[in-house]
Amino acid sequence: MPAKLIDGKKIAHFYRNSIAEEVKQLKQEGVVPGLAVIQAGENPASQTYVRMKRKTCEEMGIYSVLIEYDDNVSEKELLGKIDQLNQDPSIHGILVQLPLPEGIQTENVIDQISPDKDVDGFHPVNIGRMMIGKDAFLPCTPFGILKMLEYENIQLGGRHAVVVGRSNIVGKPAGQLLLRENATVTYCHSKTENLSSYTKDADILISAAGRAKFIHGNDIKPGAVVIDVGMNRDEDGKLCGDIDFESALDIAGYITPVPGGVGPMTITMLMFNTVKSARRSLLEA
Repeated sequence: MPAKLIDGKKIAHFYRNSIAEEVKQLKQEGVVPGLAVIQAGENPASQTYVRMKRKTCEEMGIYSVLIEYDDNVSEKELLGKIDQLNQDPSIHGILVQLPLPEGIQTENVIDQISPDKDVDGFHPVNIGRMMIGKDAFLPCTPFGILKMLEYENIQLGGRHAVVVGRSNIVGKPAGQLLLRENATVTYCHSKTENLSSYTKDADILISAAGRAKFIHGNDIKPGAVVIDVGMNRDEDGKLCGDIDFESALDIAGYITPVPGGVGPMTITMLMFNTVKSARRSLLEA
C-alpha cells in the first residue's frame, strides 16, 4: 500500500484560515499586522519566494512592504534600514531574504533585527529561547514541519527521528523541536559515514540536505514518516526533493511531495509569527 501523502497545501489552508481570523480580530482592535521584506540582489529564486510571501500577506489582510536593493548595497546601508524598521510601530515582522550579495555578513544582518520582530526565527535570542523551551519565534520551516505532523496526528514521543542536514535554518532547529516533543533525535550530515544505516532506523526521517533524490526507498524504514525539505532540480530540470519519491512511495507510511509539501507551510508559519508579533505589540502597548 502506497504511503499517505502529507498535503502541505491543504494543511497550510487549514492553518491560514485561523490566522486570517486572528488578523480580522486584530484589525477590530486597531492593529494591522505589518511585515517588511528586504531583498538585496536579483537572485531569481529569491524574487519568486518574495512574490509568494507578499501574495500570501495580501490574501490574509497583512500589510506588507518590500524594500529592494541591488547587488551593490553596502552592509552599512542594510543595517541602517533594519534599524529604522525596528523603530517603526507599523512593522511587526522584518524578513531579510537570503542569500545576501557577496561581501555582506549574513550574521550581522540577522543580529541587527530586533528579536521582537524576528519573524524568521533566526536571531540568536530566539534560537536560544527555543533551545531552553521558552516562548520564541520559531524558525518557519521546522515550525511548519511540526504543525504538519500535529495535523496528521503523528506521535513523536519515544519515536526515533533522524534529521539529515545541519543548517541553522532547518536541520538544527528541526531536531531541537522534535526533541522538545520527546522524540529521540539523531543528526546526520555530509560527513556521516554509512548514512543509510541511520535513515533505515528512522521512524521519522527529515531530509534537508539539498541533494536531488539521494535518499531512495531502500534507505527508508518501512512505514516511516518521511519529510522532504529539499528543493532541487533533477537531470531533466524538474523540481524535486532529497528523496527519490517514486521508490520511497511504496516503503514509507507518510511522505511529503515536492513541490506542495513543506513549502506552503513555511510561508504559513511566517504569517503566524507576524500575527503573533502584532498581538504581542498590542498586549505590550
